[in-house]
Amino acid sequence: MMGDGRRMAGTAAGHFWPHEWLKGACLVGLAAALVASPLAHAADAPRRPNIVIILGDDLGYADIGAFGSEIRTPSLDLLAKEGVRFTNFYTHASCSPTRSVLLSGVDTHRNGLGNMDEWTAPNQRGLPGYEGYLNERVATLPQLLRDAGYHTYMVSKWHLGKAPAQIPAARGFERDFSLLDGAGSYWDMTNFTAATPRSVFTEDGRYLTKLPKDYYATKTYTDKLIGYIDANHGDGKPFFAYVSHQAPHDPYHLPRGWRGRHVGEYDKGWDAVRQARLARQIELGVTPEGTQLSERMWFVPDPVLLAPASRAVLGKKMELYAGMVENLDFHVGRLIDHLKSIGEYENTIFIVFGDNGAEGTDLFAMISGTPGSRDYLFAAKNWSQTHPNAWGDPGSYVGYGPMWAQVSMTPFSQYKGWLAEGGIRNALIVSGPAVKRPKGSVNHGLMHVADLMPTLLEIAGTSYPKAHGGRELPPLLGKSWGPVLAGQAESPRTSQSYLAWELFGNRAVRQGEWKLRWEYRPFGKGQWELYNLATDPAERKDLAAENPKKVRALVALWDEYVRTNNVVLPSRSVFETLEDQLPPRTPDDPGYPPLTSKRQFLPPKDLLAEPEEVR
Repeated sequence: MMGDGRRMAGTAAGHFWPHEWLKGACLVGLAAALVASPLAHAADAPRRPNIVIILGDDLGYADIGAFGSEIRTPSLDLLAKEGVRFTNFYTHASCSPTRSVLLSGVDTHRNGLGNMDEWTAPNQRGLPGYEGYLNERVATLPQLLRDAGYHTYMVSKWHLGKAPAQIPAARGFERDFSLLDGAGSYWDMTNFTAATPRSVFTEDGRYLTKLPKDYYATKTYTDKLIGYIDANHGDGKPFFAYVSHQAPHDPYHLPRGWRGRHVGEYDKGWDAVRQARLARQIELGVTPEGTQLSERMWFVPDPVLLAPASRAVLGKKMELYAGMVENLDFHVGRLIDHLKSIGEYENTIFIVFGDNGAEGTDLFAMISGTPGSRDYLFAAKNWSQTHPNAWGDPGSYVGYGPMWAQVSMTPFSQYKGWLAEGGIRNALIVSGPAVKRPKGSVNHGLMHVADLMPTLLEIAGTSYPKAHGGRELPPLLGKSWGPVLAGQAESPRTSQSYLAWELFGNRAVRQGEWKLRWEYRPFGKGQWELYNLATDPAERKDLAAENPKKVRALVALWDEYVRTNNVVLPSRSVFETLEDQLPPRTPDDPGYPPLTSKRQFLPPKDLLAEPEEVR
């Protein structure tokens, strides 16, 4: 491995400092001769960079200013300006699956998150790869970086297991302050259901009985991380910081001073905001000219048809969400400023992205259930602040719904939980000393969250081992971004490489510009659909009937993926009754029906007349 500027390469493997292996030497001249060369080499060796991953929970592709948003994100935009934006970056369709791949470099069906713990199907229970937590058969990125001489820190959401052997401290993190659950209050330990009424937190391997005074999630996580960095600063070791933010996942909790930054801005409705974001994306070079927006979801109303008061109430939800993103950006800025003040910013690699598509499902309705149920009563007691003036306070629960989730995922189709582009494609920013591409540039290469493991191990001067802790490790799924970041390649993948996904029974394959997907009705057709993403990134035109040969070729890749990763399709799915709950799916044709879209007829002014009085 590469030295960090003070320690000799190989020290961790049992080598000694130069003065130790010269101890007892009799001849000063001989000592000087022996020491001069290695010390000079160590002094000239570049310091290994710090690594900071900033993960936004449910942060949408189009929610950052550098990707077309009207939301003000100067800190993230700074990283984009000093680094590179990647437009073809894929995660998974939900949070814990993405996090499991990020930290293991291994497919979900091998690493324990073949399904989310909350939705494991009856036929998946007890099977290897479906444990519902990050299993012991994989090594984690912090474990391998720690072995390579890095400090390893984590703050915020974990969602990969709660037992002592599964928490961050047991999986490679030297310091942590972590929410083990998938979400919760930003103000206290209130959780969502009567069965799990209290969120679980750890700090440095101990389960917390209470939270710090003046706790607000995004602020406290940032305070903790800065403290961890400062505690070891100056010891010559680089650090890896996994800043796995809870924000902007619902409920949208926000200090009052951050709630009024977009008052009335979203009253115009989601269609207008999506159109404006797409125009900015094209101007920024993030989206190709001529790109169409995906269809507005058929069950989402045309905002023009809503009464002004209704648009204002729904717009207030988006105002709150925008404030959450801006507050997140503010605390990212605090971290950046602190690293600058201690001289570490220039030697830090930043990797910024969202963990999946924006959340369009009403999670609170799913959790609280129906009147008369146990969880409905729990929600009524603990999440009772329902007046819009109280939105953002403790005890309130606000999510912004499918209409605004589509805005966050401009120009793509669908959102979190689904395998359309709106569920799995994310904005990615990489900046720092490893990036040799032009500052502020945009890259369209095909990237995947699994690529982080080989990329960051390479940057750290180490490699992925065949075995760890006495266990043989599964092969890595991803490809190193080294050549891409160095400007020597446009993509880590060839046109023959492919990516594949499965979650909740939905499935997809992408190879080159082609994507094959199968989704439950009514979001999908319950059969394979084919899209050309080069010409149709919004997945508006299914080409399966026109290209049966391409469908067969991609289905063969899907079958290979299933065999390689022991994929077991679930016997039950969270989406199994959705077709019964939603209205029948109809096309989105602008201006239809004319009955509701036609404007008042205005006759020519020169033909206007008053009626003649009857005599």
